[in-house]
Formats: sequence, C-alpha cells, structure tokens
Amino acid sequence: MEPRYVILMDFSTGELIKIRLSDEQLKASEDYDDFEEFLSSIESDYDFRLKDCLYMTCHNLSERNYNL
Repeated sequence: MEPRYVILMDFSTGELIKIRLSDEQLKASEDYDDFEEFLSSIESDYDFRLKDCLYMTCHNLSERNYNL
C-alpha cells in the first residue's frame, strides 16, 4: 500500500506543500517503477519542481506547530 500523503519542502520558494493523494493517484503511482517518477508526473498539477524539493511520505498526516 502506497502512502496517502506527500509532504514537500520547496527550498526555492520556502513553501511547505502537503498533498493528499486521491485513490486514482495512488493507483497511478503503482504504474511507476520509482515513486519519484510518479512525483515528477504531478509537478504541474501542484505547481512544484521536484528537483527543488525534499519530500517525505506518510500514511497518516499529523503535524505540530510552535510559535506561529
């Protein structure tokens, strides 16, 4: 089972991008040999460039914020 969430840190814009993958996207991701290839295929949908990002994936999204 592929992770449901992708969190990208875009160091060219200073943005944190959180994506919840749809069922269709999860199914499509299985067609790729490498998950990064799949991420490259959705760059234009979410306006990021993978080469400018670090990313992590997770099944459940939980977050903490301090002094924001």
